[in-house]
Amino acid sequence: MDAAVGVPAPAPDAASLPHPAAGPAPYPVPPAQPDPARTRTVRQRRRWLLWTVLGLALGLVAGAVPGVLLRESAPDAAGRPAAKDEPGTAAQRRLGERMLALLDRQATALVGADPAGFLAVAEPAARPALSRRYAALRALRVTVWRPAADGVPQAVEGRPGEWRQKVTVGYCFVVPDCAPSTVELGARWRLAGEEPRLTALEPSEADPAGVRPWQANDLAVTVGKRVVVATTAAQRRKLPGLLAQAETAARAADRYAIGGRPPDRYLVYYAGKGEWQRWYGGGRPKWTAGYAVGVGGGRHDVVLNAQIVTPAGLDDLLRHELTHAASLPDRGYADRADWWLVEGLAEYAGADGQPVHRYDGLTEVRDLLRGGWSGRLDEVAPADDASDDRVGGAYGVGYLAVRHLVDRYGEQRMLDFYRAVVHQGRTPEQAADEVFGDQWSMLHDDCVAYVRAVVG
Repeated sequence: MDAAVGVPAPAPDAASLPHPAAGPAPYPVPPAQPDPARTRTVRQRRRWLLWTVLGLALGLVAGAVPGVLLRESAPDAAGRPAAKDEPGTAAQRRLGERMLALLDRQATALVGADPAGFLAVAEPAARPALSRRYAALRALRVTVWRPAADGVPQAVEGRPGEWRQKVTVGYCFVVPDCAPSTVELGARWRLAGEEPRLTALEPSEADPAGVRPWQANDLAVTVGKRVVVATTAAQRRKLPGLLAQAETAARAADRYAIGGRPPDRYLVYYAGKGEWQRWYGGGRPKWTAGYAVGVGGGRHDVVLNAQIVTPAGLDDLLRHELTHAASLPDRGYADRADWWLVEGLAEYAGADGQPVHRYDGLTEVRDLLRGGWSGRLDEVAPADDASDDRVGGAYGVGYLAVRHLVDRYGEQRMLDFYRAVVHQGRTPEQAADEVFGDQWSMLHDDCVAYVRAVVG
């Protein structure tokens, strides 16, 4: 679907708009009125597209969505997640050492493509589930799998000979020398004499990211130069097209990698109805078409909702989400006031250089301006229960503000400003002075004046 909005008197492209002096004086730009025949289609598209990362952003700044703001175990010198200090009894420590040795043996078999060795540490009843886990990880081209014990094993109350053990695993896909992502697991064991036997390797309820797709489902996977795309067998036929579009989006998103170092691979999961409800904890708003979730090691996995994503909207959705994966700090960002900048950058990338008057959220921006928005960028983030139009207007304000900074200073300086604020924790006042050499109070008012001028 073409996202253009018809206008009787089109507003000029942002690059041709004059930059105002400080203060609220409006730009001399005629209002961009939507073509009534297209408004319904455009708004329907914005409805699903703009929810794509609402859960990401609000969870990052407010903890509203489980599994978004993640903590990562610090790896040791060998890349293994650091074990937590929990002495326990001497017997517990010795048992834990034997269990970890078995998990290390299993890890060697996994990376070495030895399915029999991977299953050898487990009881027969556990092997079907572990076989599926092995197949999913091998399909994702696992290159690193380093388990570390989180404390000592604990006896299961009322079940003699059974033990629980918390484990954190550092893992990499495709790239052998990556900074490992991390996942928390619950290992269950039964003692056969003095020898532990693995009975289950379960997702941990304490893992802030929730259940990873490879923990929950058999996966069909395709690997490209910059992107890995995975889905279930039912959606396998869509993989070639998804990969081609994701590879194109990755080339765009790479431009917005902070510090000039894009992710070694982007990982995109395409979720059917059941998978959408389970992967990474589920629970996203009903209109969500996709989100990015941090998994440690500087990476954010991207999940797309097969029930909502349409072919017409997939390209800009992928550019938006992969730009989050390229530009966000590993642990998210801490200040809700920065929402406009984080989402504005992703919307800017999603727009892919199109003229400003073709951005399909201008109607919602206009409604927001008329509906009581304070005019402060640091107050534009929508509430959890905001209406779709309110959400769309907020994203549009972020996009237009970032677009104005790009037009005025260029992409690189805008990214330097983003890094100073979002990654380094500078205030906009500090960052504007350091990066642009201008006062933020003036630039803020210029950005808001530009927003008002574009939508009339």
